Amino acid sequence: MDAGAASPQESRTRLLLIDNGFPTPETQIVVLDERGTFVARVDMGYREFRIAIEYDGAQHWTDPKQHTHDIDRLARLESLDWIVIRISAAHLRTHPQVILTRLRNAFAARGVTKIVG
Repeated sequence: MDAGAASPQESRTRLLLIDNGFPTPETQIVVLDERGTFVARVDMGYREFRIAIEYDGAQHWTDPKQHTHDIDRLARLESLDWIVIRISAAHLRTHPQVILTRLRNAFAARGVTKIVG
């Protein structure tokens, strides 16, 4: 268990990554811009590589205000050169390989070849 997990699904995601050979991701990463201004807190990821993994619960898709906020937040993170991997409950239940492939690709995009995953 990781005290930084905000939900059981985030814990399941973290364990999926670890169980498949990826390094333990840092949880609840605070992202600041070049001026030190708060941009976002991402669920988990790898700060040194600017790779974020975001678990999106139902409210991220069903609440129009939240969905709009998420779109803007994603654009801001990407403008700071973060790769953001968004996943849902369906990914965890039926498509975990999609998560692992996206993470492998993100590490490769950062030039990291020693990740086991």
